[in-house]
Amino acid sequence: MGYVRHSSFVSLLQERAVSHPNQIIFTFLGDGENESDCLTYHQLDQQARAIAHKLQSEKAKGERALLLYQPGLEFVTAFLGCLYAGVIATPAYPPRANRSYTRLSAIIKDAGALFALTTQALKEKIEQKLTKNNDITCLTTDDIPLSLAQDWQPALVTPSETAFLQYTSGSTGTPKGVIVSHGNLIHNSHLIKNFFENDDHCIGASWLPPYHDMGLIGGILQPIYSRISTIMLPPVTFLQRPIRWLRAISKYKVTTTGGPNFAYEMCVNSVTPKQKKDLDLSHWKLAFSGAEPVRAETMAKFSEYFADCGFNQDAFYPCYGMAETTLIVSGAKKTQPPVVKNISATKLQENHILFNPEDDKDVQTVVSSGNVSPELEGIIVNPETLVECADNQVGEIWVKGESVAQGYWLKDELTKNTFSAKTKNGKKRAFCALVI
Repeated sequence: MGYVRHSSFVSLLQERAVSHPNQIIFTFLGDGENESDCLTYHQLDQQARAIAHKLQSEKAKGERALLLYQPGLEFVTAFLGCLYAGVIATPAYPPRANRSYTRLSAIIKDAGALFALTTQALKEKIEQKLTKNNDITCLTTDDIPLSLAQDWQPALVTPSETAFLQYTSGSTGTPKGVIVSHGNLIHNSHLIKNFFENDDHCIGASWLPPYHDMGLIGGILQPIYSRISTIMLPPVTFLQRPIRWLRAISKYKVTTTGGPNFAYEMCVNSVTPKQKKDLDLSHWKLAFSGAEPVRAETMAKFSEYFADCGFNQDAFYPCYGMAETTLIVSGAKKTQPPVVKNISATKLQENHILFNPEDDKDVQTVVSSGNVSPELEGIIVNPETLVECADNQVGEIWVKGESVAQGYWLKDELTKNTFSAKTKNGKKRAFCALVI
């Protein structure tokens, strides 16, 4: 790990708090438009220490703690507080009135969570439901005195220690907790910084939910790692009015921001020509797109519609990642325009790539998500034969490297099958097999 001076975000944030104490790292727009809160490195470090001391007093080290927060900076301080305390953070969407409690209940049981961190306001609404059938203690973090920061007891954090559990969507069954180590977080943050060419001159913006890997690793930890002052919006404010995201990009001269393909679609479909007139998107140098298939049509429509606002279509940056690899796996050069190819839809169904088919009706346009990081090893494997695919064959993506997570929480067989994959001849082994 010669690429980094830190084994965890605990040591990294402490250094930032000393070297750049007054840099505002997060600015929160509570209503999606107006500043309601902010955090400097020093403030984040102090709040993380105070929360960590509270957790230490509860003898919570090594235990799982749910993070149940409405969008805001309280989530950020609680997550870092868990890292400082050696508590395994478990982000989850807080239960809402008249909504199913099934998913959260499944996460509580699977993780064996003994604690739930939240705010005073939210605790009043969720504590009864949380504790009804679970042995779980609700702790509020927005009323912890900062004076407790001095009582935090630092402990050695090794790269192999578990930092948090990232629960997958659970769309195909019971949610699975991906075990992400401190080393995984540092390594993948390093990869993102290199892919995006991030530095302290960049300005970020994120409306992405912090309970998901893109919002947490990309929207919260990457700014801390790369010293990117970042504007944060609640996800619902973007979903209600996508123009808010673009206005934030315009107002704060944001250079780096993005989201799934649907976000760009929503902007094109909802922003009016009148609203566009006041937008300046000329500072937007990297518009990442991931978490779902990237559509060439969407990039083209967005680029054309917002060209008169200064948006450059070459800013689009398709990328690929998974919770099982912490986040990012592949991307392109920042200065390279997106690569778009026409292939045969028929051949694709046969797991074969044929470029530029003669029959126009057989054309399917695809967008490249770049190359696998040179600091990871990636191969494409036929999932049935377990043989590496030849060029222009379709298969599973298998990845190996320091960003690959440690497995699934308490799911040994599934972990073995997914994180210890090997090819038929045994020459390629200990890969993480990503089914897409």
